[in-house]
Amino acid sequence: MKASLVGLATALVMTTTAVWAGTIVVKPTTVTEWKAVYGKVETRDTNAARARIGGSLVELTVSEGDVVKAGQVIALVKDDKIAFQIQALDAQIKALEAQLDNAETELQRGQTLVDKGVSTTQRLDQLRLQTDVARNQIAAAEAQRAVLVQQQSEGEVLAPADGRVLTVPVTRGAVLMAGESVATIGSGGYFLRLAIPERHAAALKEGSAIEIAAGDGSMRPGRLAKIYPEIDGGRVTADVAVDGLDTAFIGARLQVRVPVGSGAALLVPAGAVVTRHGLDFVSVKQGDKTVERAVVLGEKRNVDGVAMADVLTGLTSGEEVIVP
Repeated sequence: MKASLVGLATALVMTTTAVWAGTIVVKPTTVTEWKAVYGKVETRDTNAARARIGGSLVELTVSEGDVVKAGQVIALVKDDKIAFQIQALDAQIKALEAQLDNAETELQRGQTLVDKGVSTTQRLDQLRLQTDVARNQIAAAEAQRAVLVQQQSEGEVLAPADGRVLTVPVTRGAVLMAGESVATIGSGGYFLRLAIPERHAAALKEGSAIEIAAGDGSMRPGRLAKIYPEIDGGRVTADVAVDGLDTAFIGARLQVRVPVGSGAALLVPAGAVVTRHGLDFVSVKQGDKTVERAVVLGEKRNVDGVAMADVLTGLTSGEEVIVP
């Protein structure tokens, strides 16, 4: 019976030894401390497409979500008074042209009389003056008409930049004042804007690598592109540049992990941890023996592509952990 027990123990030891892949000596490792915050998807620039004249909005060709190009006509504001003023100037110009024709005829007749010695040079100068005045009046009226035509053309509301229409706060038929916003255009690309507690401000550095949670649960890389110097409401504002950012919804919130410092941790491979009945255990080699140690785990980390577990309690530096 005693020999059987010894044989069974030897077999168990041999089996345990066979499944060992190696051991690792636990030592404190410097790890990055991460702070989980939420970032909001925003456009780099927000421009308002404004009405340049006052009047009624007679045409509106865009709605929220539409993509526009710089200079594209997105709405039309019409002021009927401008058209009436142009018509009045057209009639005034015709009257002035008639006066000019009459003045030029009188000038030619006066020149003939002066050549025959019937009229005086003073009378001829007066006729030339009347002709010049009529010409200048026509030029002034035409310039005034050009101003009104330009003002009428400014009823076209143009997109200020390439981008997407974010908001359209007006409807067709609305009465607008000059300078009133017709649509808000988001342009200049997209980024994540963060609001980080000010206690972490000193640890933030532009260019630092961060992690953004993707829809499938994985983490994708990003870069801290800009840190704003003003602290508002106890929070630091920062912008994150992300390649391939999902821009279907402006203002969407994504979870972001930001590096805010570093510290020491005891790391073991995640495969060395066994969970039974809600408790975590690791196998520790003590001389020729192998014992299981209950441990309390912290955050799981990825070190050089290897899944590692942060051991908070249960292990001390220098112990040899068995890695299956």
